[in-house]
Amino acid sequence: FPEDTGFFRKEGTWNTKYGEFFLGWYSGKLLEHGDRILESAKGIFRGTGAKLSGKVAGVHWHYKTRSHAAELTAGYYNTRNRDGYLTIARMFAKHGVVFNFTCMEMKDCEQAGHAGCSPEGLVQQVKIATQTAGIELAGENALERYDAGGYSQVLATSNSHSGSGLSAFTYLRMNKKLFEGDNWRHLVEFVKSMSEGGTSHRLPASDSGRSDLYVGFITERNTQKLKEQALV
Repeated sequence: FPEDTGFFRKEGTWNTKYGEFFLGWYSGKLLEHGDRILESAKGIFRGTGAKLSGKVAGVHWHYKTRSHAAELTAGYYNTRNRDGYLTIARMFAKHGVVFNFTCMEMKDCEQAGHAGCSPEGLVQQVKIATQTAGIELAGENALERYDAGGYSQVLATSNSHSGSGLSAFTYLRMNKKLFEGDNWRHLVEFVKSMSEGGTSHRLPASDSGRSDLYVGFITERNTQKLKEQALV
């Protein structure tokens, strides 16, 4: 584990003057690169009406440790004593760019205990950083999720009543699994809830109310009728 090394242990090199110098330089290079890329992107898309966003990885492993080793090695200078995401958010704010973040569907209780993960804590920190910097936050799910639990976590994060909701959400990954079991119903409920400000909705088994997003099931009787029509 990183915490077993001299650099990342509880009071390791990361927390010394040398460590601060090195990590400041290391993360600074990433920030400088992002600044240059966004400046170029603004010039290319100026006048087109395109809205730019910058993707930041959700590195939630070892988040509960003091050094946050996984984030430090990725170039995000975020430790228990330092907010690395506010620095990134302010750089994005300079260019008027949306902060796009991931792992919106993850819960701490779903993660392996030995890895010190806290996706919920990380997302909350990023929400505060973007709110402080005055920029929009967009999100996406990190893993394939088709269950109501994953969707409800995204809704909790994006709820506009919290004062720091999501301006947009990218759903990953749409494929044939969406039509297995109750997966389609869960997706429709999620989309409807997101479109109405994050208020959770539960749809009936048959959509007799003719809502905008129809959910239906092919019963055995309907299947037989379709077969008969196909034969004719």
